[in-house]
Amino acid sequence: MSADLRERRVLVTGAGRGLGRAHAIAVAAEGGAVVVNDTGAELDGTGTSREPADAVVAEITAAGGRAYASYDDVASHEGAAAAVAFAEEALGGLDAVVNSAGMLRDRTFAKMPLDDFDAVVRVHLGAAVYTTHAAWDALARSGSGRVVVTSSASGLYGQFGQANYASAKMALIGLVNVLKQEGAKQGVLVNAIAPVARTRMTIPLLPEDVAAGIDPEQVSPVVAHLVSESCVDTGLVLEVGGGLVSVVRVVESEPVLAGGSAAEAAAAIDALRDAPLGSPYPSSAAALERILTPAGRAAVR
Repeated sequence: MSADLRERRVLVTGAGRGLGRAHAIAVAAEGGAVVVNDTGAELDGTGTSREPADAVVAEITAAGGRAYASYDDVASHEGAAAAVAFAEEALGGLDAVVNSAGMLRDRTFAKMPLDDFDAVVRVHLGAAVYTTHAAWDALARSGSGRVVVTSSASGLYGQFGQANYASAKMALIGLVNVLKQEGAKQGVLVNAIAPVARTRMTIPLLPEDVAAGIDPEQVSPVVAHLVSESCVDTGLVLEVGGGLVSVVRVVESEPVLAGGSAAEAAAAIDALRDAPLGSPYPSSAAALERILTPAGRAAVR
């Protein structure tokens, strides 16, 4: 099914560089109208510049697309609301939000100043929450609202020195799991990508020969589809990179009896260590049903 984005109105945060830039250009190339939001901050979140957002807008318009620059800091309540209000006015409404704003302040957990923890969580998790919340009513009015958040393998699997970044990225999966349920009746679909791409964030972490083959532009076609009206999926977590895409699921094994003592619990955990994995669940209620139902039966006996 084609990702025809004509008439689609899309706000992309963190769109001045890297993945956000590639997403904005890809959406515009498919016919979408784009607000390119970026503060122009350095990788550690300091400083501001209008140049990155302006450059992307110029590139899109030179190619015949429609784009507008926003410089609001979406890692604040006020900035996110301002960016959304600007997008609604400039585009005449809003159909999709792509949350791609980010920064890094890597350090081992024991040595990490809590201000650095807070700052990274605010940009990666907070900005996505604030922007999506500000846009929610407009997305519902669209009738085919779409939200994309940017998670990471660092959150899904862990990365040394990135406790702040990984915490925020995994928290976004929890956000998706709730919003997919809350948005269903309003036609708002919410999905996550965990991109693998050569950006200023990842270049220091990736071997040079590997980084050369994973351009941001190889991720953006997936994003273009996810913001399209033709997208019918919600709640997906997609790892994307190098022209490949895979789905990530949280699954549970079959439960075993934990016993009534620490020793019995330890034996149960030992038994689970190599247990085959079961199926994913659509909600926490569904996952807990197999435990709560037997427990309820036992309680009335």
